[in-house]
Amino acid sequence: MTNPPRTVVFLAFPDMTQLDLTGPAEVFASAEGFRVELAWKTLQPVVTDGGWAIVPTVTLDEAPQADVIMIPGGAGVNPLLGDPEVLDFVRRQAAGAQWVTSVCTGALVLGAAGLLHGKRATTHWASHQFLADFGAVPVHERFVQDGFVFTAAGVSAGIDMGLALVGAIAGETVVADAQLEMEYEPAPPYGFGSPAAFSAEHVDRIVDGVRARRGPLVEAAVRALGE
Repeated sequence: MTNPPRTVVFLAFPDMTQLDLTGPAEVFASAEGFRVELAWKTLQPVVTDGGWAIVPTVTLDEAPQADVIMIPGGAGVNPLLGDPEVLDFVRRQAAGAQWVTSVCTGALVLGAAGLLHGKRATTHWASHQFLADFGAVPVHERFVQDGFVFTAAGVSAGIDMGLALVGAIAGETVVADAQLEMEYEPAPPYGFGSPAAFSAEHVDRIVDGVRARRGPLVEAAVRALGE
């Protein structure tokens, strides 16, 4: 008898970074034995931070229980940090999931839901400063596994994490076929994908700007966890 496919539920929200979602979603779609659902408050298209839309497949209320719950990041994370409906959804799904995962600043949503306390975790380098506020142990790695929690660094790192997770769940043969189908063998033409390639002043300006915009929201989310 064939086993039913494992369900991967992505939170799909306005102003998310589309590659945070579509990168790992393509991994799961390419791997045998998985099905992908995109969940939001309505089934209306959600406009990404790139300006184009992605259509949810299920509402938050109707979403099936995920085997893997995955939270992408992007500017749209900011309002989610104080959104009870979204945070309750993430907690409910996480309680029944085998794997709780995030890409980029989606880790901050896991943090606001109380799911990163004591966990080693990573996120986009410009928001790494907020992980410890949620009780996480910040780690500067491409992706991090701590028990059943997987977190990925910024944007493109979600593809690497997706491959690692498929391998952990389904084995090397399945993930090898998926990676081959995607022809995923990165060879970037420029070496500018890390803060290490830029001056400290350049990086600090970006980090300070993120702190100014997102810091008060993180502080409010942390206070809410303590109430």
